Amino acid sequence: MPSFPAPDPREPLKFAYWVPNVSGGLVTSRIEQRTDWGYDYNRELAVLAENNGFDYALTQVRYTASYGAAYQHESTGFSLALLLATQRLKVIAAVHPGLWHPGVLAKFVASADVLSGGRAAVNVVSGWFKDEFTGLGEPWLEHDERYRRSEEFIRVLKELWTTDSAEFRGDFYRIHDFDIKPKPVAGADRPHPEVFQGGNSTAARKLAGRVSDWYFSNGKDFDGFSEQVAEVRGYAAENDHHVRFGLNGFVIARDTEAEAREVLREIVDKADVAAVEGFSSAVQQAGKSTSDGKGMWSDSEFADLVQYNDGFRTGLIGTPEQIARRAIEYKRRGANLLLLGFLHYHEDVEYFGRHVLPIVRELEQELDASAATAEPVGSPA
Repeated sequence: MPSFPAPDPREPLKFAYWVPNVSGGLVTSRIEQRTDWGYDYNRELAVLAENNGFDYALTQVRYTASYGAAYQHESTGFSLALLLATQRLKVIAAVHPGLWHPGVLAKFVASADVLSGGRAAVNVVSGWFKDEFTGLGEPWLEHDERYRRSEEFIRVLKELWTTDSAEFRGDFYRIHDFDIKPKPVAGADRPHPEVFQGGNSTAARKLAGRVSDWYFSNGKDFDGFSEQVAEVRGYAAENDHHVRFGLNGFVIARDTEAEAREVLREIVDKADVAAVEGFSSAVQQAGKSTSDGKGMWSDSEFADLVQYNDGFRTGLIGTPEQIARRAIEYKRRGANLLLLGFLHYHEDVEYFGRHVLPIVRELEQELDASAATAEPVGSPA
């Protein structure tokens, strides 16, 4: 199975943003959010983001109205629309095994990839929302079984994208002498569209260490993120596999730290309590269903879940310099990409590109220079 080359620690830190293609914004709060789930707003946002240093956008997916997201655009179709509206931005569509057949998705993504010049990607979501499966008459598998299905799903995608007479025989999917053309755009540094995957459990971490190109972490502090990176890298080494790391965060960048902290306080104070508690009940049931209790959201508190991927925990809140220095520390601990949410997307993305990103790039140069001149471990004094 073709794989991506090992990440170079000197590569610039990449940035992605959560596409607000569902209503309600990125925080479940009654605070004003100058953000819209519609296409016109998001088309303008995608162009704005790629012109302000963003490399990726991630379209989220909800299939049924729920938890403050009453309206939502389907992720793959919306991703293709954003790809065709931009020139450089890579767009990642969230998809669910069990609701998609991997052969059908592989065909769709291959076409989207060709049409966009090699910028399509997927985020394979093993599933946390039971009602979406049972409401559509699909079985709701036990936690680790969902990740076993995801592994087969990813293997089928890669087999179909890279092989003319694809073969696969598993417990969930069977492919025999199947060929899709056109194939996605391929090159030495990109053998197929990138496959992202999240999850916090041991099953999720092992999955990343076997087949995924990227591992997404929910919002974490420094130590929590470092622990995940070390464990997933260990699993990847066992499988002679390379994996890159993305980290979720919610950015509140203001001219002063006090201003930023006040925005955070207002977001939490104005939380939609019923929606947050409903989401909490659904996701924490899923997280705690793991055998070792490491599932996503298993230890999240109410304030964490106001941003539904624990984005406040990453601590990207303060002045541009404070945020940039924190981002660099995450890079030093293994982050290759930061996946960001914002309150007022157009304004905040532009502010990030103008004020935060230049500091990040300056600090990266210092980090690279420091690494190049550091004394080797064990060298004579």
